[in-house]
Amino acid sequence: MYDEQQRPERPEPPEQPDHGPLAGFTVGVTAARRADELGTLLQRRGAAVIHAPALRIVQLADDSELLAATKQLIAQAPDIVVATTAIGFRGWIEAADGWGLGDDLLACLGGVELLARGPKVKGSVRAAGLTEDWSPSSESMAEVLDRLLEEGVEGRRIAIQLHGEPLPGFVESLRAAGAEVVGVPVYRWMPPEDIAPVDRLLDATVSRGLDALTFTSAPAAASLLSRAEKRGLLPELLAALHHDVLPACVGPVTALPLQAHGVDTVSPERFRLGPLVQLLCQELPARARALPVAGHRVEIRGHAVIVDGALRPVPPAGMSLLRALSRRPGWVVARADLLRALPGAGRDEHAVETAMARLRTSLGAPKLIQTVVKRGYRLALDPAADAKYADT
Repeated sequence: MYDEQQRPERPEPPEQPDHGPLAGFTVGVTAARRADELGTLLQRRGAAVIHAPALRIVQLADDSELLAATKQLIAQAPDIVVATTAIGFRGWIEAADGWGLGDDLLACLGGVELLARGPKVKGSVRAAGLTEDWSPSSESMAEVLDRLLEEGVEGRRIAIQLHGEPLPGFVESLRAAGAEVVGVPVYRWMPPEDIAPVDRLLDATVSRGLDALTFTSAPAAASLLSRAEKRGLLPELLAALHHDVLPACVGPVTALPLQAHGVDTVSPERFRLGPLVQLLCQELPARARALPVAGHRVEIRGHAVIVDGALRPVPPAGMSLLRALSRRPGWVVARADLLRALPGAGRDEHAVETAMARLRTSLGAPKLIQTVVKRGYRLALDPAADAKYADT
Protein backbone atom coordinates (compact mmCIF):
# COMPACT_ATOMS: atom_id res chain seq x y z
CA MET A 1 0.00 0.00 0.00
CA TYR A 2 1.11 3.53 -0.59
CA ASP A 3 0.57 6.66 1.40
CA GLU A 4 -2.64 8.69 0.98
CA GLN A 5 -0.60 11.57 -0.43
CA GLN A 6 0.87 9.30 -3.12
CA ARG A 7 -2.47 8.34 -4.64
CA PRO A 8 -2.88 9.72 -8.13
CA GLU A 9 -5.46 12.44 -8.40
CA ARG A 10 -8.65 11.55 -10.25
CA PRO A 11 -10.12 14.21 -12.50
CA GLU A 12 -13.27 15.77 -11.14
CA PRO A 13 -16.39 14.74 -13.07
CA PRO A 14 -18.02 17.57 -14.99
CA GLU A 15 -20.45 19.50 -12.86
CA GLN A 16 -24.06 18.64 -13.60
CA PRO A 17 -26.86 21.18 -13.30
CA ASP A 18 -28.63 20.81 -9.98
CA HIS A 19 -31.88 22.07 -11.43
CA GLY A 20 -34.52 20.84 -13.83
CA PRO A 21 -35.23 22.25 -17.29
CA LEU A 22 -38.13 24.32 -15.91
CA ALA A 23 -36.24 25.76 -12.95
CA GLY A 24 -36.79 29.50 -12.68
CA PHE A 25 -40.10 29.39 -14.55
CA THR A 26 -43.61 29.76 -13.16
CA VAL A 27 -46.40 27.79 -14.82
CA GLY A 28 -50.13 28.28 -14.32
CA VAL A 29 -52.43 25.24 -14.22
CA THR A 30 -56.13 25.72 -15.00
CA ALA A 31 -57.11 22.03 -14.86
CA ALA A 32 -59.79 20.75 -12.52
CA ARG A 33 -59.21 17.07 -13.21
CA ARG A 34 -55.71 15.54 -12.88
CA ALA A 35 -54.34 18.91 -11.76
CA ASP A 36 -52.21 17.24 -9.06
CA GLU A 37 -50.63 14.97 -11.65
CA LEU A 38 -49.82 17.86 -13.97
CA GLY A 39 -48.50 20.00 -11.11
CA THR A 40 -46.26 17.18 -9.90
CA LEU A 41 -44.82 16.63 -13.38
CA LEU A 42 -44.01 20.33 -13.65
CA GLN A 43 -42.50 20.60 -10.17
CA ARG A 44 -40.29 17.56 -10.73
CA ARG A 45 -38.74 19.46 -13.60
CA GLY A 46 -38.14 22.51 -11.43
CA ALA A 47 -41.12 24.74 -12.19
CA ALA A 48 -43.01 26.81 -9.67
CA VAL A 49 -46.72 26.08 -10.11
CA ILE A 50 -49.78 28.25 -9.52
CA HIS A 51 -52.98 26.20 -9.63
CA ALA A 52 -56.45 27.62 -10.03
CA PRO A 53 -59.13 25.28 -11.41
CA ALA A 54 -61.07 27.36 -13.91
CA LEU A 55 -64.00 24.92 -13.69
CA ARG A 56 -65.37 22.09 -11.58
CA ILE A 57 -66.83 18.85 -12.81
CA VAL A 58 -70.37 18.07 -11.69
CA GLN A 59 -71.43 14.45 -12.10
CA LEU A 60 -74.96 13.90 -13.35
CA ALA A 61 -75.80 10.55 -11.74
CA ASP A 62 -79.15 11.93 -10.59
CA ASP A 63 -79.73 14.20 -13.56
CA SER A 64 -83.03 13.78 -15.35
CA GLU A 65 -81.47 14.70 -18.71
CA LEU A 66 -78.97 11.83 -18.57
CA LEU A 67 -81.66 9.40 -17.35
CA ALA A 68 -83.99 10.41 -20.17
CA ALA A 69 -81.23 10.02 -22.80
CA THR A 70 -80.31 6.58 -21.42
CA LYS A 71 -83.92 5.35 -21.45
CA GLN A 72 -84.38 6.71 -24.98
CA LEU A 73 -81.33 4.82 -26.29
CA ILE A 74 -82.35 1.58 -24.58
CA ALA A 75 -85.86 1.84 -26.04
CA GLN A 76 -84.59 2.77 -29.50
CA ALA A 77 -81.01 1.63 -30.08
CA PRO A 78 -78.85 3.97 -32.19
CA ASP A 79 -76.76 2.86 -35.12
CA ILE A 80 -73.53 4.30 -33.70
CA VAL A 81 -72.31 5.35 -30.26
CA VAL A 82 -69.25 7.61 -29.86
CA ALA A 83 -67.50 7.47 -26.47
CA THR A 84 -65.39 10.60 -26.03
CA THR A 85 -63.85 10.40 -22.52
CA ALA A 86 -62.94 7.58 -20.16
CA ILE A 87 -64.33 9.29 -17.08
CA GLY A 88 -67.55 10.14 -18.91
CA PHE A 89 -68.11 6.62 -20.22
CA ARG A 90 -67.47 5.09 -16.79
CA GLY A 91 -69.80 7.64 -15.19
CA TRP A 92 -72.53 6.76 -17.66
CA ILE A 93 -72.31 3.03 -16.93
CA GLU A 94 -72.20 3.65 -13.16
CA ALA A 95 -75.20 5.98 -13.31
CA ALA A 96 -77.17 3.40 -15.30
CA ASP A 97 -76.30 0.74 -12.71
CA GLY A 98 -77.63 3.03 -10.01
CA TRP A 99 -80.93 3.34 -11.84
CA GLY A 100 -81.17 -0.42 -12.38
CA LEU A 101 -80.57 0.06 -16.12
CA GLY A 102 -76.95 -1.12 -16.28
CA ASP A 103 -77.56 -4.48 -17.97
CA ASP A 104 -80.00 -2.96 -20.45
CA LEU A 105 -77.53 -0.21 -21.38
CA LEU A 106 -74.67 -2.68 -21.85
CA ALA A 107 -76.89 -4.88 -24.02
CA CYS A 108 -77.77 -1.84 -26.11
CA LEU A 109 -74.14 -0.75 -26.51
CA GLY A 110 -73.07 -4.31 -27.33
CA GLY A 111 -75.31 -4.34 -30.39
CA VAL A 112 -74.25 -1.07 -32.04
CA GLU A 113 -71.17 0.28 -33.79
CA LEU A 114 -69.08 1.62 -30.88
CA LEU A 115 -66.32 4.17 -31.52
CA ALA A 116 -63.84 5.09 -28.77
CA ARG A 117 -61.75 8.27 -28.94
CA GLY A 118 -58.31 7.15 -27.82
CA PRO A 119 -56.75 4.41 -25.67
CA LYS A 120 -58.12 5.57 -22.31
CA VAL A 121 -61.66 5.55 -23.61
CA LYS A 122 -60.96 2.17 -25.20
CA GLY A 123 -59.82 0.90 -21.78
CA SER A 124 -63.08 2.05 -20.16
CA VAL A 125 -65.11 0.43 -22.92
CA ARG A 126 -63.35 -2.90 -22.44
CA ALA A 127 -63.55 -2.65 -18.64
CA ALA A 128 -67.33 -2.57 -19.09
CA GLY A 129 -67.15 -5.85 -20.98
CA LEU A 130 -67.62 -4.24 -24.40
CA THR A 131 -65.41 -4.07 -27.49
CA GLU A 132 -64.96 -0.98 -29.60
CA ASP A 133 -65.32 -1.27 -33.36
CA TRP A 134 -62.76 1.45 -34.07
CA SER A 135 -60.55 4.00 -32.35
CA PRO A 136 -58.54 6.78 -34.04
CA SER A 137 -54.76 6.63 -33.87
CA SER A 138 -54.61 10.39 -33.35
CA GLU A 139 -57.09 10.45 -30.43
CA SER A 140 -58.73 13.31 -32.33
CA MET A 141 -62.45 13.95 -32.63
CA ALA A 142 -61.67 15.40 -36.06
CA GLU A 143 -60.53 11.94 -37.19
CA VAL A 144 -63.70 10.39 -35.74
CA LEU A 145 -65.78 12.92 -37.68
CA ASP A 146 -63.85 12.23 -40.90
CA ARG A 147 -64.49 8.48 -40.56
CA LEU A 148 -68.19 8.95 -39.95
CA LEU A 149 -68.61 11.30 -42.88
CA GLU A 150 -66.62 8.98 -45.17
CA GLU A 151 -68.86 6.04 -44.17
CA GLY A 152 -71.95 8.14 -44.73
CA VAL A 153 -74.33 9.06 -41.95
CA GLU A 154 -77.50 10.06 -43.79
CA GLY A 155 -80.48 8.53 -42.05
CA ARG A 156 -78.35 7.03 -39.28
CA ARG A 157 -78.88 7.65 -35.56
CA ILE A 158 -75.70 8.56 -33.67
CA ALA A 159 -75.37 8.89 -29.90
CA ILE A 160 -72.45 10.97 -28.62
CA GLN A 161 -71.27 10.88 -25.02
CA LEU A 162 -70.65 14.56 -24.40
CA HIS A 163 -67.80 15.75 -22.21
CA GLY A 164 -69.14 18.85 -20.57
CA GLU A 165 -69.86 21.08 -23.55
CA PRO A 166 -71.11 20.77 -27.12
CA LEU A 167 -68.31 19.55 -29.39
CA PRO A 168 -67.52 22.52 -31.68
CA GLY A 169 -68.66 21.75 -35.23
CA PHE A 170 -68.93 18.01 -34.59
CA VAL A 171 -72.67 17.68 -34.05
CA GLU A 172 -73.44 20.34 -36.65
CA SER A 173 -71.40 18.51 -39.32
CA LEU A 174 -73.16 15.21 -38.65
CA ARG A 175 -76.60 16.80 -38.77
CA ALA A 176 -75.73 18.64 -41.98
CA ALA A 177 -74.79 15.26 -43.48
CA GLY A 178 -78.23 13.87 -42.61
CA ALA A 179 -77.63 12.14 -39.27
CA GLU A 180 -79.90 12.20 -36.24
CA VAL A 181 -77.68 13.04 -33.27
CA VAL A 182 -78.52 12.23 -29.65
CA GLY A 183 -76.35 13.85 -26.97
CA VAL A 184 -75.54 11.96 -23.77
CA PRO A 185 -74.52 14.56 -21.13
CA VAL A 186 -72.66 12.53 -18.49
CA TYR A 187 -71.12 15.43 -16.57
CA ARG A 188 -71.04 19.17 -16.80
CA TRP A 189 -68.49 21.89 -16.29
CA MET A 190 -69.54 24.54 -13.77
CA PRO A 191 -67.79 27.65 -12.48
CA PRO A 192 -65.57 26.98 -9.45
CA GLU A 193 -67.23 27.46 -6.08
CA ASP A 194 -64.31 29.68 -4.99
CA ILE A 195 -63.43 32.17 -7.74
CA ALA A 196 -60.58 33.82 -5.77
CA PRO A 197 -57.81 31.45 -7.02
CA VAL A 198 -58.90 32.10 -10.63
CA ASP A 199 -58.70 35.84 -10.04
CA ARG A 200 -55.22 35.46 -8.56
CA LEU A 201 -54.17 33.42 -11.59
CA LEU A 202 -55.55 36.10 -13.92
CA ASP A 203 -53.72 38.82 -12.00
CA ALA A 204 -50.47 36.82 -12.19
CA THR A 205 -50.90 36.34 -15.93
CA VAL A 206 -51.68 39.99 -16.65
CA SER A 207 -48.73 41.17 -14.51
CA ARG A 208 -46.41 38.69 -16.29
CA GLY A 209 -45.88 36.74 -13.08
CA LEU A 210 -46.29 33.58 -15.16
CA ASP A 211 -44.11 32.24 -17.94
CA ALA A 212 -46.67 29.76 -19.25
CA LEU A 213 -50.35 28.99 -18.77
CA THR A 214 -51.58 25.44 -19.37
CA PHE A 215 -55.02 24.29 -20.51
CA THR A 216 -56.29 20.70 -20.60
CA SER A 217 -59.87 21.36 -21.72
CA ALA A 218 -61.65 23.82 -23.97
CA PRO A 219 -64.22 24.65 -21.26
CA ALA A 220 -61.42 25.73 -18.90
CA ALA A 221 -59.98 28.05 -21.54
CA ALA A 222 -63.42 29.49 -22.29
CA SER A 223 -64.13 29.93 -18.57
CA LEU A 224 -60.89 31.84 -17.95
CA LEU A 225 -61.57 34.13 -20.90
CA SER A 226 -65.11 34.71 -19.64
CA ARG A 227 -63.89 35.58 -16.15
CA ALA A 228 -61.30 37.98 -17.57
CA GLU A 229 -64.00 39.68 -19.63
CA LYS A 230 -66.27 39.98 -16.59
CA ARG A 231 -63.45 41.69 -14.67
CA GLY A 232 -62.59 43.99 -17.57
CA LEU A 233 -59.21 42.28 -18.01
CA LEU A 234 -59.74 40.52 -21.33
CA PRO A 235 -57.58 42.92 -23.42
CA GLU A 236 -54.77 42.70 -20.84
CA LEU A 237 -55.02 38.89 -20.70
CA LEU A 238 -54.91 38.55 -24.47
CA ALA A 239 -51.93 40.94 -24.67
CA ALA A 240 -50.05 38.82 -22.11
CA LEU A 241 -50.83 35.59 -23.97
CA HIS A 242 -49.83 37.18 -27.28
CA HIS A 243 -46.39 38.36 -26.15
CA ASP A 244 -45.06 37.20 -22.79
CA VAL A 245 -46.99 34.26 -21.30
CA LEU A 246 -46.87 31.04 -23.33
CA PRO A 247 -50.34 29.43 -23.71
CA ALA A 248 -49.85 25.65 -23.84
CA CYS A 249 -52.83 23.41 -24.65
CA VAL A 250 -53.01 19.63 -24.42
CA GLY A 251 -54.54 19.46 -27.90
CA PRO A 252 -56.12 21.45 -30.75
CA VAL A 253 -59.70 21.16 -29.47
CA THR A 254 -58.61 22.65 -26.15
CA ALA A 255 -57.03 25.57 -28.02
CA LEU A 256 -60.16 26.58 -29.95
CA PRO A 257 -61.50 29.21 -27.48
CA LEU A 258 -58.08 30.89 -27.37
CA GLN A 259 -57.61 30.76 -31.13
CA ALA A 260 -61.04 32.35 -31.56
CA HIS A 261 -59.50 35.41 -29.85
CA GLY A 262 -56.46 35.34 -32.13
CA VAL A 263 -54.13 33.72 -29.56
CA ASP A 264 -51.50 31.37 -30.97
CA THR A 265 -50.94 28.32 -28.78
CA VAL A 266 -48.55 25.38 -28.63
CA SER A 267 -49.65 21.74 -28.29
CA PRO A 268 -47.77 18.43 -28.19
CA GLU A 269 -48.14 15.89 -30.98
CA ARG A 270 -49.63 13.40 -28.50
CA PHE A 271 -52.50 14.83 -26.51
CA ARG A 272 -51.28 13.78 -23.05
CA LEU A 273 -50.01 15.52 -19.92
CA GLY A 274 -46.51 14.03 -20.18
CA PRO A 275 -45.90 15.32 -23.73
CA LEU A 276 -47.40 18.67 -22.70
CA VAL A 277 -44.82 19.00 -19.93
CA GLN A 278 -42.01 17.89 -22.27
CA LEU A 279 -43.10 20.56 -24.73
CA LEU A 280 -42.80 23.20 -22.00
CA CYS A 281 -39.34 21.84 -21.14
CA GLN A 282 -38.33 22.68 -24.71
CA GLU A 283 -40.24 25.91 -25.29
CA LEU A 284 -39.58 27.87 -22.10
CA PRO A 285 -35.76 27.50 -21.96
CA ALA A 286 -35.66 28.37 -25.66
CA ARG A 287 -37.50 31.63 -24.91
CA ALA A 288 -35.12 32.61 -22.08
CA ARG A 289 -32.47 35.16 -22.90
CA ALA A 290 -28.84 34.07 -22.54
CA LEU A 291 -26.07 36.69 -22.47
CA PRO A 292 -22.27 36.64 -22.10
CA VAL A 293 -21.67 38.99 -19.18
CA ALA A 294 -18.34 39.68 -17.41
CA GLY A 295 -16.95 36.29 -18.42
CA HIS A 296 -20.08 34.43 -17.33
CA ARG A 297 -23.01 32.93 -19.18
CA VAL A 298 -26.19 34.48 -17.79
CA GLU A 299 -29.61 33.08 -18.65
CA ILE A 300 -32.56 35.17 -17.52
CA ARG A 301 -35.66 33.14 -16.64
CA GLY A 302 -38.98 34.06 -15.06
CA HIS A 303 -38.09 34.29 -11.37
CA ALA A 304 -34.46 33.16 -11.39
CA VAL A 305 -31.19 33.50 -13.26
CA ILE A 306 -28.82 30.73 -14.28
CA VAL A 307 -25.21 31.87 -13.94
CA ASP A 308 -22.72 29.42 -15.47
CA GLY A 309 -25.21 26.59 -14.99
CA ALA A 310 -26.02 27.44 -11.36
CA LEU A 311 -29.57 28.44 -10.50
CA ARG A 312 -29.83 31.78 -8.68
CA PRO A 313 -33.29 32.68 -7.33
CA VAL A 314 -33.89 36.44 -7.56
CA PRO A 315 -36.53 38.53 -5.74
CA PRO A 316 -39.25 40.10 -7.93
CA ALA A 317 -37.78 43.60 -7.64
CA GLY A 318 -34.38 42.31 -8.74
CA MET A 319 -35.92 40.50 -11.73
CA SER A 320 -37.62 43.74 -12.76
CA LEU A 321 -34.27 45.56 -12.74
CA LEU A 322 -32.51 42.76 -14.57
CA ARG A 323 -35.11 42.67 -17.32
CA ALA A 324 -34.83 46.42 -17.75
CA LEU A 325 -31.04 46.15 -18.06
CA SER A 326 -31.24 43.19 -20.46
CA ARG A 327 -33.48 44.96 -22.96
CA ARG A 328 -30.37 46.83 -24.14
CA PRO A 329 -27.47 44.81 -22.76
CA GLY A 330 -24.29 46.79 -22.31
CA TRP A 331 -26.09 50.13 -22.46
CA VAL A 332 -26.46 52.39 -19.44
CA VAL A 333 -29.97 52.51 -17.97
CA ALA A 334 -30.72 55.62 -15.91
CA ARG A 335 -31.85 55.30 -12.30
CA ALA A 336 -35.11 57.04 -13.17
CA ASP A 337 -35.88 54.41 -15.80
CA LEU A 338 -35.01 51.62 -13.41
CA LEU A 339 -37.23 53.19 -10.76
CA ARG A 340 -40.15 53.06 -13.18
CA ALA A 341 -39.43 49.36 -13.73
CA LEU A 342 -39.73 48.62 -10.01
CA PRO A 343 -43.26 47.63 -8.96
CA GLY A 344 -44.69 50.11 -6.45
CA ALA A 345 -41.34 51.83 -5.81
CA GLY A 346 -42.67 55.37 -5.67
CA ARG A 347 -40.31 58.27 -6.39
CA ASP A 348 -37.31 57.51 -4.19
CA GLU A 349 -34.32 56.47 -6.30
CA HIS A 350 -32.78 54.91 -3.19
CA ALA A 351 -35.21 52.03 -3.84
CA VAL A 352 -33.19 51.29 -6.95
CA GLU A 353 -29.94 51.13 -4.99
CA THR A 354 -31.47 48.83 -2.37
CA ALA A 355 -32.97 46.49 -4.97
CA MET A 356 -29.73 46.54 -6.98
CA ALA A 357 -27.68 45.53 -3.94
CA ARG A 358 -30.00 42.59 -3.32
CA LEU A 359 -29.89 41.64 -6.98
CA ARG A 360 -26.08 41.54 -7.01
CA THR A 361 -26.09 39.38 -3.88
CA SER A 362 -28.62 37.01 -5.45
CA LEU A 363 -26.56 36.65 -8.62
CA GLY A 364 -23.45 35.70 -6.64
CA ALA A 365 -21.28 37.66 -9.06
CA PRO A 366 -21.39 41.40 -8.27
CA LYS A 367 -19.38 42.39 -11.34
CA LEU A 368 -22.17 41.31 -13.68
CA ILE A 369 -23.76 44.73 -13.18
CA GLN A 370 -21.64 47.85 -13.35
CA THR A 371 -22.42 51.17 -11.68
CA VAL A 372 -21.90 54.13 -14.00
CA VAL A 373 -21.36 57.13 -11.73
CA LYS A 374 -24.08 59.79 -11.95
CA ARG A 375 -25.71 57.97 -14.85
CA GLY A 376 -27.09 54.57 -13.79
CA TYR A 377 -26.25 50.90 -14.27
CA ARG A 378 -25.36 48.57 -17.11
CA LEU A 379 -24.87 44.87 -17.70
CA ALA A 380 -21.14 44.27 -18.14
CA LEU A 381 -21.58 42.68 -21.53
CA ASP A 382 -18.44 40.97 -22.84
CA PRO A 383 -16.68 43.11 -25.48
CA ALA A 384 -17.01 40.48 -28.21
CA ALA A 385 -20.80 40.58 -27.80
CA ASP A 386 -21.16 44.36 -27.93
CA ALA A 387 -21.71 44.52 -31.69
CA LYS A 388 -24.26 41.74 -31.64
CA TYR A 389 -26.47 43.46 -29.07
CA ALA A 390 -25.80 47.08 -29.99
CA ASP A 391 -29.14 47.57 -31.78
CA THR A 392 -31.37 45.34 -29.64
